[in-house]
Amino acid sequence: MPQSSSWLSTTVAIARAILHDRATRRKWLGCGALLMLGVFALGLWGIDGWLGQSPLRFIIWWLGCAALTIIIMLFALYDALAVIREERSRTR
Repeated sequence: MPQSSSWLSTTVAIARAILHDRATRRKWLGCGALLMLGVFALGLWGIDGWLGQSPLRFIIWWLGCAALTIIIMLFALYDALAVIREERSRTR
């Protein structure tokens, strides 16, 4: 079990580093948005025939796209709130 504890502490440290630095958050948001657009484009034009062969495959693909979109939107909301908090603490 010591390895999972080490892995968890490392993961938490990386997440804190990403979340606390505005430039790093913006880079992750940009990469996530590009990934999201790429996945949507792939589903619309790249593998549309393959997705159309099975309704289950189609639903799973687009639910995954929706989940990715929601994650990116929540991360953007966090970024906006963090910027507001940073600016308010800077003016006080």
